[in-house]
Amino acid sequence: MFGDIVKVTPSSKVVGDMALMMVSQGLSSDDVLDPKHEMAFPASVVEMLRGDLGQPVGGWPKQLQAKVLKDIKPITERPGALIPAADMAQTEKDAQAKIGRPLEGNELLSYLMYPKVFTDYAAMQNRYGPVSVLPTPVFFYGMTPGEEITIELERGKALVVRLQTIGETDEEGKVRVFFELNGQPRIVKVPNRSAKPTVEVRRKAEDGNDAHVAAPMPGAISTVAMKKGEKVKAGDVLLTIEAMKMETALHAARDGTVQELLVSPGAQIDAKDLLIVLG
Repeated sequence: MFGDIVKVTPSSKVVGDMALMMVSQGLSSDDVLDPKHEMAFPASVVEMLRGDLGQPVGGWPKQLQAKVLKDIKPITERPGALIPAADMAQTEKDAQAKIGRPLEGNELLSYLMYPKVFTDYAAMQNRYGPVSVLPTPVFFYGMTPGEEITIELERGKALVVRLQTIGETDEEGKVRVFFELNGQPRIVKVPNRSAKPTVEVRRKAEDGNDAHVAAPMPGAISTVAMKKGEKVKAGDVLLTIEAMKMETALHAARDGTVQELLVSPGAQIDAKDLLIVLG
């Protein structure tokens, strides 16, 4: 569908995002190419067909590009030529303000290339400490009772951690964890993420009702661009959804007024959940 694209890391992610969207919504290539079949495309697809990664020989497929971009003007030159010079000093100040500490080593370069990824990583480190020193299986799956690991914080400085046992989940959804740190007993209280949360039951969008804006896939609301009572035009961005590291913008299918706004940033949603009602 995308034509003869250069197959490198950015474009392969775009192809993956598109494939995930098509599988999750049961779409065929004919559905995607049909100009009468309105849909919200992943942000990475919009960016690529806009020209953010450059243009393939012969350009992009015109019909698909028009459907994806809608009113967005495509880039027809080398995208790097349009990037303004970075103010390194100001960028460093901005990054430090977001993470709440001075930058170290190559962190400024990481922030320049991947600002959201870097700030999310820094926020996790601020909350949990230097998690990069943990063994990968422990980071992802935790320890089992009786397991002992050695964590090297820096050269010549190590911690020996032995998990003794894990208590029962209390009414707050937390558990007591009993362990030894360099042979000394310790107890901490942590949330049990495997405990079943109380899930809000959301209304479902009605099939064929053009006033209902439905979630195309499970995920989390990333941003909300509209307020209740605000007027929108066809093609306006209403909100964005983040799912499987893919961000998708939902556009208004017609002109109208936001009568009901049923979600807010951070809300977990499922496919076909009703998000917005247009008047």
